[in-house]
Formats: sequence, C-alpha cells, structure tokens
Amino acid sequence: MATRYNFSDWIVFEDDDYVVVNKPPHLATLDDRAAPVSLLSLARQYHGSMQVCHRLDKETSGALLLAKNQAAYKAANTQFAARQIDKVYHALANGVAGFQEDTIELPLHISSSGKARISYRAGKPSVTHVKVLERFAQHTLLECQPVTGRLHQIRVHLAARQLPLVSDALYDGAPLLLSQIKKKYKAKAEQEERPLISRVALHAYALGFTDMSGKKQIISTPYPKDFRVALQQLQKHASL
Repeated sequence: MATRYNFSDWIVFEDDDYVVVNKPPHLATLDDRAAPVSLLSLARQYHGSMQVCHRLDKETSGALLLAKNQAAYKAANTQFAARQIDKVYHALANGVAGFQEDTIELPLHISSSGKARISYRAGKPSVTHVKVLERFAQHTLLECQPVTGRLHQIRVHLAARQLPLVSDALYDGAPLLLSQIKKKYKAKAEQEERPLISRVALHAYALGFTDMSGKKQIISTPYPKDFRVALQQLQKHASL
C-alpha cells in the first residue's frame, strides 16, 4: 500500500517567505524518476511557488528549508554560498569515539558511481566539526556541524574515523540489532531479526538562517520514530 503523506504535518516553522519542515526518512527531496513522490512535489501542492533551498539525502530525516518566493530563495542561496547557514546533524555511529570534540578536514571526491571518497589529489576541501553527545558500549551519538556541504560528507568523514554510521552499508556501517545489545535476547522462531533502524542513522537536527526581516532563526526538529527508538534501546541496554 502506498504511503500517504501530509506536508503540513511536517512544518516546524513558517512565515511569509520561508517554511522549515521535519523531512521524514525515505522521501526524496527533489523529483526522482525512481520515486513516485518527492518533498518538492508535496510542497508545491501546499504552496504553488515553493522551492527547496538545499537538499537532504533520501534516507536522511530532519530540518529542510524551503522558500515561498524568488526573493527569499535567492537570499537563502546567498547565505548557503557564504556558509552563513548553521547546520547541525545528529548521527548514530558504530564504534566508540576516542575524542570528545574533533574537526575532520579530509578532501572529498565524488566518483562516477555517486560514491564519495577521500582523495588528496582530486578531492575538494571538506570540513566537519564533531562532538560526542553520548557514548554506549559499542556505539556513539554524535553532533556534526559540516562547514562545507559535500555529498555524503558526514558519512565519509565519520567512517574515516572508524565511526561509520549505523545501517550505512555504502560506507561499511553495520546495522543495529537488538540482539547485539540486549542480554538474554530471544529471537522469534523462523523470523529474521530486523534492524532497529533500517536506514542511514542521520538526522538534520537543527538549521539556522536569517529571515527576510534580518532576524536569525534557529529551528530544531525532533527525532523521527525509528531514530528515537534506536537511541532509546541503546540507552536502555548499552549505556556505559
């Protein structure tokens, strides 16, 4: 059965010029031949001239900025180009971070297959600030602030620190299974165990931008159910 979406349910901020939504996972930001519906198409049903000011990967949830008119769209683009937009992501990673705070500076190159890799010869400068929010027995909850906005930047940078994201198979991130963290876990007979989160465990937690009146807006978004449940299970069964 097709998933039914209600764009207005996702709105966490709205004024005459901008909308910020809490994008659900598994929804493409832009129109895609492989997907029957996109966030942009739904946004334009809500407001006919809506434009997305940036994009999130299909599996990534969280804060996404849209503009209702061309002037607002241009103003947001100017802020993104000048790196004046504050972006904060929360990530569940495999492995226990050996640092409290870190700045990862590794150049990234996008291959013809669409996969990002570290390349000192062909890569573009890429910077991510990372802070530990919570450690678990075999996992870490991290706050990530990308200074640059390269494709898959957070995912590749964390994998380079031996902290690949949960369920990020593209960059060797293992899934999170309840049987891994819960003592005396009993699997259901003849039923394959499903991961606690079935997509890359990355959430765009907060977004800061300047609105058309010149006021700085900082908008945060709650975790979706899958991310919240995975984190709760780690807190319950794998806390240090």
